[in-house]
Amino acid sequence: MGEAAPSTRRRTARKGDLTEQRLMREAEALLAARPLASIGVDEIATAAGISRSSFYFYFASREALLRALGEQAHHEVLTSAERWLNRTHEPPEEVITRALADNLALWRRRGPVLRALYDTRNSDPESAALWRAIARRYVDATAAQIDRERDAGLAHPTPPDARQLAAALTGMNLRAFYDASQRSPSPQGDRELVQTLATVWIRTVYRQSGSVQPSRTPAS
Repeated sequence: MGEAAPSTRRRTARKGDLTEQRLMREAEALLAARPLASIGVDEIATAAGISRSSFYFYFASREALLRALGEQAHHEVLTSAERWLNRTHEPPEEVITRALADNLALWRRRGPVLRALYDTRNSDPESAALWRAIARRYVDATAAQIDRERDAGLAHPTPPDARQLAAALTGMNLRAFYDASQRSPSPQGDRELVQTLATVWIRTVYRQSGSVQPSRTPAS
């Protein structure tokens, strides 16, 4: 069994809870300007229009609020990768390139949250556990897709082990997108980064580039 992600909220979240959504929105706006260590609970609560004591009704700490934001952001990242994780009729080159471009766009938009969660894992055990759980989820999904492409005869056979390869490739993406999200956007630079990463993925995973044809149904 994989490691369970720690709870991020004081209570069960209710759809449409405007106060919780406002807390998360204001915290993310503050993270865009400053690191989490310099942002206090009072400041987040005031920005959301509630008291400090009311904040603790929703989240046990500012780190817990960050974990809720991090789960949300990483769900978007994983969803953007599903084009390749569920590849059917499109050539891998096209699907992987689009998935990487979508991932980079998400890091551009949610970078402050994603970087904060990654950095906080060194000082907050629950954030570290959440990061490991998220990383494991993404690596497992990538490894399963590599195995499917190998079973179809499209990808290089072992070695390396599919999970080790998935960990290396997703780790490469993380480092590249973390750094890129701190720089000013550059359409040309972003295109070059995506193309470089896509080339590494294609040459590492697949037997050949070009017209690779599908031979499976989508993953469930």
